[in-house]
Amino acid sequence: MPYNELRKDYLLNRWVVIAKERSRRPTDFAKQKTETAQTAVCPMCVGNEHMTPPAMMLYLKEDGGVKKSKDPLVGERPKNWLVRCIPNLYPAFSSPRQPEDETQIMKSECFGYAIGHHEVIIESPNHDEDPADAELPQLELVIKAYIDRLRELSAKPYVKYVSIFRNYGREAGASLSHAHSQIIATPMVPSIIQEELEASKAFYDKHGKCVFCDIIEQEVKGPRFVLENNDFIVFAPYASINPMAFWIMPKKHALSILDLTRPEVSAFAQTLKASLKALKDLVNDPPYNYGFHLAINKEAKDHYHWHLEVYPKLSIWAGFEISTGTYINTITPETAADSLRKAIKP
Repeated sequence: MPYNELRKDYLLNRWVVIAKERSRRPTDFAKQKTETAQTAVCPMCVGNEHMTPPAMMLYLKEDGGVKKSKDPLVGERPKNWLVRCIPNLYPAFSSPRQPEDETQIMKSECFGYAIGHHEVIIESPNHDEDPADAELPQLELVIKAYIDRLRELSAKPYVKYVSIFRNYGREAGASLSHAHSQIIATPMVPSIIQEELEASKAFYDKHGKCVFCDIIEQEVKGPRFVLENNDFIVFAPYASINPMAFWIMPKKHALSILDLTRPEVSAFAQTLKASLKALKDLVNDPPYNYGFHLAINKEAKDHYHWHLEVYPKLSIWAGFEISTGTYINTITPETAADSLRKAIKP
């Protein structure tokens, strides 16, 4: 029987036990789908725009094209939308109520209030159109919405970080089943991103190159490789803490998605769809979270490299993980990569 392995994250001071002695196959995690109760009215569906706050950004279907707009503050709201961006009704971070609040935030890191922004991107007028099944033009619009909102929010002087993430399935924290993502802008840099920034800066100072570019060079020819095209690589990270986790990383060195060209947006949409569809087919549509790791501070431009991390919710962290911050993964990243690679449709 093989020994379990103890692995450390590429950058974070985080450890994971790759439990080869109790190793499982991805199909072991596939659950039988059960019928779920449908809510009587979905506030995100077409026709129910009045049930949400006014959209601060809309992509409208108009004259055979797409027009960027916003909801009127009074009167009937457009129903010919493709993507809506609305304030979260129950925000974790709230926008400043007074202009002087912004000044106070910038004076003190310990302002005492969770000042920022919390938005919801309604990804499609179709209720169930998640990225694994969405048409590519629609998915490209979702990515464009991420870029547009990141550009506006990151320009605010009190915003130090913008988190773009998606919760899919109730077990992953999605309270509504309509396809949607969320964006939270914060007045501080979250600890995981800060640790990545510091570790990547230390690597750059020592070796004169980006650690993420170095990771790409290693993983593109290794056993954890999943998918590659001209612009992106998909791989299972060496010390993944979630079974079947994978990362999508651009080959072009860049701080954030703000630098994506139109062809790269298209390539990213194709990569995201293909990898999430493989996960869906392989493990019977599991719940998952994904989150962009990026930087908005241009001082990090040489050493930081944005990427998307996908975390399937296939296991439950128990006392050991919660109390120590050390994790146990019962699917090796190499097995995960091999299974995803075989599940990707040509």
